[in-house]
Amino acid sequence: MGTSPHELRVTRYIDASPQRVFDIWVGRLADWWAPRPWTTHVEEMDLRAGGRFASTMRGPEGEAETGESVFLEVEPGRRIVFTTTLSAGWIPQSGFMMVADFRFEPEGTGTRYTAAARHWDAAALTQHREMGFEPGWTAVAEQLAALAEGR
Repeated sequence: MGTSPHELRVTRYIDASPQRVFDIWVGRLADWWAPRPWTTHVEEMDLRAGGRFASTMRGPEGEAETGESVFLEVEPGRRIVFTTTLSAGWIPQSGFMMVADFRFEPEGTGTRYTAAARHWDAAALTQHREMGFEPGWTAVAEQLAALAEGR
């Protein structure tokens, strides 16, 4: 994976096959997508280029963060890419914009999981970092790993 000058990323070894990690990412997203104690409700996950991805994360005080995006690329067992710049039907959106790129690469007997967020400029990268990118995306990678590893 190449790096963008405006990219944030988290990487982690997961002791499970890339296909298993991918399957958990897709099939159990509601169980790991938000850092606990937050929860996730998946409204739609049309896992194909152009497909809609919509979810709502809810906090313990009733906060709600709704997100809608479009998948750009899906390679089963290997890669998922989506963007928050578009909604279904390729309709441009405003607000926080990024391209998210998730990789599931074989490493030894397990998987090198990489989650990257690419931003248009340094200001957007700084905003995402200040929103808690590193601790948040690290926590959910750990939650994904725990499920994939059967912990």
